[in-house]
Amino acid sequence: MKNVTEKVLSKHLLEGNLVTGEEIKIKVDQTLTQDSTGTMVYLQLDAMHVPMKQTELSVAYVDHNTLQSGFENADDHEFIRTAAAKYGLIYSKPGNGICHQVHLERFSIPGKTLIGSDSHTPTSGAMGMIAIGAGGLDVAVGIGKGYYYLQMPKVKNIVLKNKLRSLVSAKDVILFILKTLTVKGGVGYILEYSGEGIKCLSLTDRATICNMGAELGATTSIFPSDGITRDYLSTQGRSEDYIALAADQGATYDDSIEIDLSVIEPLLAAPHSPDNIVKVTETMIKVDQVAIGSCTNSSITDLLKVAKILKGNKVASHVSLVVSPGSASVLKMLSDSGALGDMIQAGARILESACGPCIGMGQAPRNNAISLRTFNRNFKGRCGTDTASVYLCSPEVAAYSAIKGMISDPRELGSISIDKPIKADVIEHFFLKEEPTELVLGPNIKPFPLGVELEDFQSKVLLKVGDNITTDDIVPSNAKLLPYRSNVPKLSEYCFGTIMDNFKSIADANNGGIIYGGDNYGQGSSREHAALVPLYLGVRAVIAKSFARIHKANLINSGILPLIIIKGDIDQGDMLNFKNIREQLKEGNINILNITKNTIIEVQANLSDRELEYLLAGGLINSLRRTL
Repeated sequence: MKNVTEKVLSKHLLEGNLVTGEEIKIKVDQTLTQDSTGTMVYLQLDAMHVPMKQTELSVAYVDHNTLQSGFENADDHEFIRTAAAKYGLIYSKPGNGICHQVHLERFSIPGKTLIGSDSHTPTSGAMGMIAIGAGGLDVAVGIGKGYYYLQMPKVKNIVLKNKLRSLVSAKDVILFILKTLTVKGGVGYILEYSGEGIKCLSLTDRATICNMGAELGATTSIFPSDGITRDYLSTQGRSEDYIALAADQGATYDDSIEIDLSVIEPLLAAPHSPDNIVKVTETMIKVDQVAIGSCTNSSITDLLKVAKILKGNKVASHVSLVVSPGSASVLKMLSDSGALGDMIQAGARILESACGPCIGMGQAPRNNAISLRTFNRNFKGRCGTDTASVYLCSPEVAAYSAIKGMISDPRELGSISIDKPIKADVIEHFFLKEEPTELVLGPNIKPFPLGVELEDFQSKVLLKVGDNITTDDIVPSNAKLLPYRSNVPKLSEYCFGTIMDNFKSIADANNGGIIYGGDNYGQGSSREHAALVPLYLGVRAVIAKSFARIHKANLINSGILPLIIIKGDIDQGDMLNFKNIREQLKEGNINILNITKNTIIEVQANLSDRELEYLLAGGLINSLRRTL
């Protein structure tokens, strides 16, 4: 008897066994990239010297760096377009929409596998896919070699009972789960949803829940493929892609929890973490900005609800309301239905179909503002304003609060109804499939750094940090820095910029060194730059209590040691000696001499044979070159 996860993985298994903790190799059917991480993916793919993609489908989206205030972003887009042509990928032009929303509409297929260089790739788990966010180099290997390695996660069954009350949404469900499990509660798990309660969730509701499974630290999330899946594919003109997919009667799981949907009420994630959950009714404070959209909540059904609430009303005079439709298709349907006019009439500002303010690309709130957003992350400073307080919420809460001028409970409206589209407007002109061509690299696109073969070394602890350090902390993401995602030397000037101003100068003065972190080090986005930039600055190892899954993989791929501390005392400024490191890595248990304190630090590597090979070679690219 198999659960849904086991059914999909067993059909794609190339090596290993579906045993928790064992490394497995799976066939990759699809990949996606976006422009913020995509340039590095295609530079690495080029370095691998592969002639053509080895997947059924690979799509290169442009949705992050769409503000073209200089040549840098436009140059990146041209490079990605030519890379897509060279390797046989589909190129999604700027304006087509957010990668996860567009992929759900046009390409997600039940029972398939997908890896993407974006942590919210699990959005497609709503379609019954195993969809996993991965580092850029892993995605490059997926495109060029057709496979992906991971440790077999545990499978947690989240059983949804009963149904949601009026004006309580899927966003409230995932916020409730975040409150229950925390941002570390999904680490090491695939979350599989079941129960009668899933029948009250539309396909895009399920996508919202899978999307923010990334905030739980889960490997991915997945729903069965059922009649709701079939109906969604039908509206997209893709009925032929439907297959039924459900867990067998009596299927077993490693863990299980029950969620009663009928007791959930409108919720918020308060600053500055997605699991800092409070009730809307207990947080009725004045808001300055409301932003609706992102890959979490920008579907046609989400925005039709927003338009319904706004219709005939007026955005409060002190509130700036911005709306980002998830795709060109969604924008066209809003326009044709009149819903777009209702939003504009109420005083909403309509932004491009792109990630926009979610990734810090514009719409930074004013100083000390309260910003209410339907996004997935509210890390300090991510919005572009360090002093702002960002709350995460549902589209219903956001729209109603924009009218009221303060955080408000949409249940005061009683109920709303919308006419769901029977057939989506499919726009194909934003997709390009071109003949192979040569790569076009602009002057802002710099080579990625490579690690060196591992030898004994001693280095200073450059920085000691606490728990839940995010990839936004390691390499900040905002409108100022996003144009330099192809330029690691430039980004290195801002490394750990949310924590200190002079990390680069300290790293340069010490010829690199060590980072010492707490629990869940590297949580957040999949950005490979959080490993590549420290590598460029000479960081040799990161010692922490635990690592976020994708970031650990990125460190290994880059040739940086990710070590779990077992015993010992480490302070910033201590000098550590890594002696016989190659032999100790092979054994797994490692003793490091703290020269400053004259004590021994015990750490563990917890590596597969493949990961060990990468680290000994100085990273994945070096290992692949040896093989070739």
